[in-house]
Amino acid sequence: MVATSTPTDVAGPAGRIEAVIDGPADAARGVAVLCHPHPVHGGTMDNKVIQTLARAFVQLGHRAVRFNFRGVGRSQGQWDQGLGEIDDAMAVIAACRDGALPLVLAGFSFGGYVAAQAAARLAAAHMAAQRVVLVGPATSTFPMPAVPPDSLVIHGEADDVVPLQATLDWARPQGLPVVVLPGVGHFFHGQLTRLRDLVVRGWSH
Repeated sequence: MVATSTPTDVAGPAGRIEAVIDGPADAARGVAVLCHPHPVHGGTMDNKVIQTLARAFVQLGHRAVRFNFRGVGRSQGQWDQGLGEIDDAMAVIAACRDGALPLVLAGFSFGGYVAAQAAARLAAAHMAAQRVVLVGPATSTFPMPAVPPDSLVIHGEADDVVPLQATLDWARPQGLPVVVLPGVGHFFHGQLTRLRDLVVRGWSH
């Protein structure tokens, strides 16, 4: 469970970025930056999948940083076709990363695209994240880069927003495993506890 939730603001390229840091009761073992789904379609840092990921990472002893992309909630600026949103994520990473702790990047749907692009930028700058977690990543609508081979990718078999086939086609050239939840749709309705457990178990292997 989330032990503490602390609202904060981060200086971003388009102005203020609204964020919340969910933290464990004890000293953190890592920092996880979480990217929410498509802003134009109602995605926010309070999305249930993002909150589930936050709970998973807090359970693992990480500080989980949720934030609103530009133009969402109290974050300033406006939708930038997925380009400025990567810059937003980079600003949050720069502000919240702790050099003494491992960094995890995670995202759901559109946020999976942003997390993957941010991970690629960090790797190119020799500042790679420890791990990447993508849930229902937007492989059919945005240019998804390759991700590290130990990335955790979870997709619902019955996803009607991002077809499973699109994610398999993206993962295949990388030899990247994809965890498929049978019968599960894009928003993981009724399966959030299962999703949390998958992420937690993924850290013990």
